[in-house]
Amino acid sequence: MKVLVCGGAGYIGSACAEYLIDNGHQVTVFDSLVTGHRDAVDPRAEFVHGDLADRDLIIDTCRKGGFDSIMHFAAFSLVGESMQNPSKYFRNNLANGINLADAAVEGGVKSIVFSSTAATFGQPEESPIRETTEQNPINPYGESKLCFEKVLKWYNVIHRIKYAALRYFNAAGASGNFGEDHNPESHLIPLILQVAQGKREKIMIFGDDYNTTDGTCVRDYIHILDLAQAHMLAMTAPESGHYNLGTGNGLSVEEIIDAAREVTGHPIPAEVAPRRAGDPDTLVACSDRAKAMLGWKPQFESAHTIIDSAWKWIQKHPDGYAK
Repeated sequence: MKVLVCGGAGYIGSACAEYLIDNGHQVTVFDSLVTGHRDAVDPRAEFVHGDLADRDLIIDTCRKGGFDSIMHFAAFSLVGESMQNPSKYFRNNLANGINLADAAVEGGVKSIVFSSTAATFGQPEESPIRETTEQNPINPYGESKLCFEKVLKWYNVIHRIKYAALRYFNAAGASGNFGEDHNPESHLIPLILQVAQGKREKIMIFGDDYNTTDGTCVRDYIHILDLAQAHMLAMTAPESGHYNLGTGNGLSVEEIIDAAREVTGHPIPAEVAPRRAGDPDTLVACSDRAKAMLGWKPQFESAHTIIDSAWKWIQKHPDGYAK
């Protein structure tokens, strides 16, 4: 298939583009490089440097590209920033997403795979989280993603474009060539590995009195190659809708730190700090629907496997994508 990967210079998008090419698909990456990296674009892919805010450019790209499917990763994703600047998030994640949906119509694209988020659930009252769990975002980031899911639903009804919205929590790990390099970095595993690198003195644990086995928050960490597999399978999903992606085996902050100590061989000092507002005890996804409907089979579920892949990439790229 010919696939347009929007946001293919970002963390998850770069791994998905690589995975698609490795599995015989033709890929064009469309990215503004505002948060992505040019060196994260697979050299086998065509590259279009553009922003989804440029409506004419994305429509022209889709008209000329003859794409069978679009993967959409191009979004801002910092929860805290979304609470400070909601306009930025609704303009980019929703309004610019509509530009892409219109471009899909103009280009005759058959399906859109949307990299959504489990933040659409807010603070769910049940665990594991299912597709039927109530949607109640608690920040503009989650709300903007949910809004675009609804846009896709109506474009499916009116324009017959199939869609799959994939919801997941903590993307982690690295492929052989592409890894995680954010500025600022806010994700737990790369922050822990910065301690192992000597770039950070210690890792902070925000609360150790949660209702979990060891008192630290439990989250669902999913390897980016497992995410890539799900996105590829979702291009030909049997029906439109949303799918949760997760291992179903939550890992606590303490378990992640311990695994990183074992993988890296570094002590990785940790310090407990007060809880952050709004952090639930446990967030774990039920992925039965993705496994049944898409034939998805995660391959990298252990903390050690995920962290080992990230650590190997960091050792090859100690300063990320910086020259």
